[in-house]
Amino acid sequence: METLNNLLSGFGVAMTWVNLALSLVGSVLGTIIGALPGLGPANGIAILIPIVFAMGLDPTQALILLVSVYYGCMYGGRISSILLNIPGDEPALMTTLDGYPMARKGQVSEALALSGVASFVGSFFALWGLVFLAPQLIKVALLFGPAEYFAMFTLAFATLGGVASANVAKAGLATGIGLAIALIGVDSQTGVPRFTFGLMHLNDGIDFLIAIVGFFALSEVLVFIETHGTEQAHASKPVIFEKGGSRLPWSMLKLTIPTMGRGTVLGFLAGILPGAGASFGAFIAYVAEKKWLGKRGNFGQGDPRGVAAPESGNNAAAGGTLVPMLALGVPGSATTAVLLGVLMSLDITPGPLLFTKNPDVVWGLIAALFIGNIMLLVMNLPMVGLFARVLNIPVKYLMPGVVLISFVGVYGISGSIFDLYVMLGFGVVGWLFRKADIPLVPVVMGLVLGEQMEKNLRRALTISDGNLNILWDSPLAMGLLVLAVIAFVAPLVWAWFSKGKRLIDLPAHDEATQ
Repeated sequence: METLNNLLSGFGVAMTWVNLALSLVGSVLGTIIGALPGLGPANGIAILIPIVFAMGLDPTQALILLVSVYYGCMYGGRISSILLNIPGDEPALMTTLDGYPMARKGQVSEALALSGVASFVGSFFALWGLVFLAPQLIKVALLFGPAEYFAMFTLAFATLGGVASANVAKAGLATGIGLAIALIGVDSQTGVPRFTFGLMHLNDGIDFLIAIVGFFALSEVLVFIETHGTEQAHASKPVIFEKGGSRLPWSMLKLTIPTMGRGTVLGFLAGILPGAGASFGAFIAYVAEKKWLGKRGNFGQGDPRGVAAPESGNNAAAGGTLVPMLALGVPGSATTAVLLGVLMSLDITPGPLLFTKNPDVVWGLIAALFIGNIMLLVMNLPMVGLFARVLNIPVKYLMPGVVLISFVGVYGISGSIFDLYVMLGFGVVGWLFRKADIPLVPVVMGLVLGEQMEKNLRRALTISDGNLNILWDSPLAMGLLVLAVIAFVAPLVWAWFSKGKRLIDLPAHDEATQ
């Protein structure tokens, strides 16, 4: 009952004209960004962060706008998947398997409408899971001390291998680089400059905003300049969308309702697991549905259930990733890692005490997501043709716009030319990291969480007079450290298993193709 009362108070926060407008704007922008191949929610949010900070929004308003963009991207990613056979983002990859064949069979409207409804179902019920599950985690809030927080941050870093890359070594290297960047600046406890190289501009450290815009937005532009857009220019012949909006026959909806239910449950469970994220939610929902139906399905050839499963799964996972981010301060995906950094920049610390210290922020955000989800459904059914036309924007015009927004936004906040040079440097480094397949998310997370992790480690050792046993003395700290070890090792086991499975499957595949 208390949870529902908190949700009602959240609707009181969200149901203002400003917050409703921000939710609408975020949903529209997110759908457009998601429909553009290659950008995705993490890059889209990174591009918009400078604008959000320049607008002077309060924390609740900033989060409503950015998370609405996140949800909009999850909706929009399916548009290019179905029309062009190019996923707008990684979670939409599974939608191409049956969405594009449906479009080629003349069922463009049906595929787009079905994916929109499945996205709504997955997001809607995942939000209810967030409402009832996340507050339960705050009951352990009083058990958290410096050692427990240090263990929790360790768990966050251990999960980054699953979030960002199958190569745990590269993820570990990236995390170390991020932690090293976090050490730049004057030590808050000793007053000693660290890694400033005599530059006064570095005494305050590296701003999270500068790093994330450089790593995500500018590196994306540099990748495009390198490839000249050839990877996406002629990937497949686009499907022409009929005028008059999208339609969904009742027979098709009735057929896919059980699929949406199963996909929502599996996607939400995948989302709340740190390191899995929306991509895994879409994958597990599609694979499980394919195995469940067996010969009754026609997957890969335009089966509507092959669209409903991944769309409900990835949108449910998107809601599920917010559970560990808000309740534990542990990112469940690359996008929530970016959002976690935004929260820290707004002086809001995600974790067990968030629901008690900032209830207006968190409940207002959840209520706004319910409203935004309905907005997205209403927009995506009659207006999907309009969003589809965004795909006609030449990338040679889009990328300069990204650069302009990045430079103007960052300069408008800091007013420092030096910060622009630093941002450009991060963009070059991010481009090199992408070429070397080194994930960017661990670098950003090391920068965001490194300072807090160091402070809690120092506090714990101060309390114990330097005795390291304090880091694992409590059952909670020990449990979190054990989970961290499991989370770090799991990607290695999964990679080994997948490699072994591929080696087994390859001979049969070769024989079939010869």
